[in-house]
Amino acid sequence: MKYSVLLMFVLLLFSCHAKKEVAKKNVLIICIDDLRPELNAFGATYIKSPNIDQLVALGVSFNQHYVNSPSCGPSRYTFLTGQYGVQYRGDSNEALFSRAEEMDSGGEKIAPSMPEWFKKNGYTTVSVGKVSHHPGGRGGKDWNNDSVIEMPNAWDKHLMPVAEWETPRGAMHGLSYGKTRDSNDRDVFETVDGLDTSYPDGWIAEEGLRQLETLASSKKPFFLAIGLIKPHLPFGVPKKYLDLYDNVTFPSIPHPEKPEGITTWHNSNEFMNYNRWGKDPREDGDFALELRKYYAACVSYADKHVGDILKKLKETGADKNTIVVLWGDHGWHLGEHAIWGKHSLFEESLRSPLIICNPEMTRKGEKIDDIVESLDVFPTLSDMCQLPKPEFVNGNSLYPLMKSKETKKRAAVAYTAEATTIRTDKYRFTQHKNGAVELYDHIHDGEETKNIANQNPEIVKELKQLLNDKLGGEAFNWNK
Repeated sequence: MKYSVLLMFVLLLFSCHAKKEVAKKNVLIICIDDLRPELNAFGATYIKSPNIDQLVALGVSFNQHYVNSPSCGPSRYTFLTGQYGVQYRGDSNEALFSRAEEMDSGGEKIAPSMPEWFKKNGYTTVSVGKVSHHPGGRGGKDWNNDSVIEMPNAWDKHLMPVAEWETPRGAMHGLSYGKTRDSNDRDVFETVDGLDTSYPDGWIAEEGLRQLETLASSKKPFFLAIGLIKPHLPFGVPKKYLDLYDNVTFPSIPHPEKPEGITTWHNSNEFMNYNRWGKDPREDGDFALELRKYYAACVSYADKHVGDILKKLKETGADKNTIVVLWGDHGWHLGEHAIWGKHSLFEESLRSPLIICNPEMTRKGEKIDDIVESLDVFPTLSDMCQLPKPEFVNGNSLYPLMKSKETKKRAAVAYTAEATTIRTDKYRFTQHKNGAVELYDHIHDGEETKNIANQNPEIVKELKQLLNDKLGGEAFNWNK
């Protein structure tokens, strides 16, 4: 009897140990819209971002992470599919919907997206807020049509709490207490002395916490993505976050002049379409500083939600087996090159934060300076979760780099409908649809202010070939 009890105890221990060994890691992705790497942990000590800073301290941050397009839709396409998607470059923010239409047409086999890949491999997949381009992942006039799905087969649930904004479209550009972009209140910034739920992100975060608690209690592994809208325009934020920047000194705007020659400079139309009370930050320094403080306040507002999410993850106990990714979908000009907004192919539009925290890793707080791309995240997470390798993606797993910090030459590609660019450790090369080219020497001109293409035809030729190779020969295909 004594030996049988001992044997049962040993078998029980072995069973528990074996179960622990094969348990799949969960994935929690936090997407933040229009988040440039102007954060305390990235060197901007005047920004109040304690929760993101803590995630940097626990994980690995990529100081030279570049998105593959400077707009919400195509950038999220590359992140969520691991493919460049240059064939949809003319579709602007509708890239994922165009992909969905091709899937519905029964044409050429479309490779699975990242959440679909995890779903196929036994994960429960849930999105909350703005993960794909439309918050909630649906189309139609108000982005709430259940028959028009942005990412078919991807999510078990794709949720967007709308509260008093009534529709996902209304919430996307919402100001306080239900005011939408279609109303008369189109102010470029606003503050109210209210709760976090004064603005849509408060509701997104609360729903994300509910889903996280539910998923953590399940026996199945989960793939949860929570998408926050701020600091996207308009810069509406509860007053307590703006108060954080009372008496804070901001550095002057670097290279605020409009660049000479043919570049991807634009007139900041998205920004200029908001009510600015007759002011132009390109001419009014006080107004520019006020805008920068409102943007910073929106970053701190998003940071607070990041903290709430990470706190809930720890409370559930799932933090011990969950990989956390924080990703900014692109950067945002705050006056650099006389641009207020995104959409350019300058550094400010294309560089954004990427932080990956794996609870098993011992090298916490590492900051990696290698150039990486958004489409590397899909194969990285597959690698870290020991899923089959997605051979169909264009990106590469960053997991070996995270483990060994072994550096190698990398390059990042990005595109718009009118131009294509590549960033290497030394240069940025850009070619326009009309044939014009730009070349910037990042060793001596990190601000990208002096186009040296005419003086360096051999470098232009070399980078043009590298760019075209990276995009499978499609870099200069302007058919769409």
